[in-house]
Amino acid sequence: MPSRPVQEGLFTDRRLVGGRCGACGHHHFPAAAICPYCGAVEITRVELSETGTLWGWTAVTAAPPGYEGDVPFGFGVVELPEGLRVISRIEEADPARLSFGAPVRFALAPLRTDDDGTDVVTYAFAPADGT
Repeated sequence: MPSRPVQEGLFTDRRLVGGRCGACGHHHFPAAAICPYCGAVEITRVELSETGTLWGWTAVTAAPPGYEGDVPFGFGVVELPEGLRVISRIEEADPARLSFGAPVRFALAPLRTDDDGTDVVTYAFAPADGT
């Protein structure tokens, strides 16, 4: 079945796509034309790490306005080795099965299926231990 990302340029099938500032060296996500840390414009688009650690999480149990996907789903903050924290879906909807500092890995999560049968996917992180 064909699929497409919810927004082009945010991620590949393996990793998030961020920016790295040539002036200060900081990474950011999503990639931007100007560094959010120092204002420089020397930005290189880079694939970020596919693993990270879980910093905070919750379960979304009621569909947000306009959301067409399944609930419940996990939602949280993941710290990547590049030193940035990313707000993301978490592929574990039960908060009791997650813990602070737990290793997570990049994953793709289905959001909905368009009228033409195309699956729309977004990025997420899943427990690295397969939970």
